[in-house]
Amino acid sequence: QAQLVESGGGLVQPGGSLSVSCEASGFQNILSMNWYRQAAGKEREFVAAISSTGGKINYGTSVKGRFALSRVNGKNTMYLQMNSLKTDDTAVYYCHVHLDGIDYWGTGTLVTVSA
Repeated sequence: QAQLVESGGGLVQPGGSLSVSCEASGFQNILSMNWYRQAAGKEREFVAAISSTGGKINYGTSVKGRFALSRVNGKNTMYLQMNSLKTDDTAVYYCHVHLDGIDYWGTGTLVTVSA
């Protein structure tokens, strides 16, 4: 059974750093993987994406230059290192995979940036 599990969220002060991770299981192949986030009262927003080989990475405009996405070679596991965090980064962060016309989502991990 396909499953995505996020971990690593928590509370951090503005300007601080935090890392979240996602492990996808139940898939036969190594996949491109994505992060999205959703703040309270707002629509879900694209954060970052990484190709199956890790050779191509894209970032949303609001996080470019502050976040760094990486993955474990040969595994469906990825890490999002978040630096210079702002209060606007407060959101539930979701791991996402799209395969054969189906969207798979994790349950999310909450990141709260607050003094």
